[in-house]
Amino acid sequence: MRKQELITTIPEEVIISKIYQIRGQKVMIDRDLAELYGIEAKRLKEAVRRNIARFPEDFMFELTMEEFQNWRTQIASSNSDKMGLRYAPYCFTEQGVTMLSCVLNSKKAIETNIRIIRVFTKMRELLMTHKDILLKIKQFEQEIGRNSDDIQLIFKALKQFLNPPQETRKQIGYKRKSEE
Repeated sequence: MRKQELITTIPEEVIISKIYQIRGQKVMIDRDLAELYGIEAKRLKEAVRRNIARFPEDFMFELTMEEFQNWRTQIASSNSDKMGLRYAPYCFTEQGVTMLSCVLNSKKAIETNIRIIRVFTKMRELLMTHKDILLKIKQFEQEIGRNSDDIQLIFKALKQFLNPPQETRKQIGYKRKSEE
């Protein structure tokens, strides 16, 4: 039971920090997954190569050299982070991560995958919530854009009340004989 407690206590922040946006998809790279599973990245890649039919392009892909060089320049620059980055990593989509639990077939891999998939699901739900909010903001901006001329006209009229003209006007009304 102690092992299970350790696995399920992987903080969401740790998992989220290992999710990258590559080719318009949210993916996790092989070395980060290997670290979460407690195995060497080399062993993870071997297992994937032995079961390559389980990983179509939409489950897993290898970075091109150009993508790899670009990605390397964007990650933290400490030597420990660059270690093991001689070869382009495999990138696993959410479905690919799920398939890894079948390939690795260990209790730890399965439990870790459950945790990762829950984080992916939570991120998707948050994205949908924020997407609705962003759409509402965009609609509001468009309405304001259409009404901006009217709003400017209203402000111009209001400014006239704030700064009344300074010209002297002839007073209207009765004059008392004492005022004349």
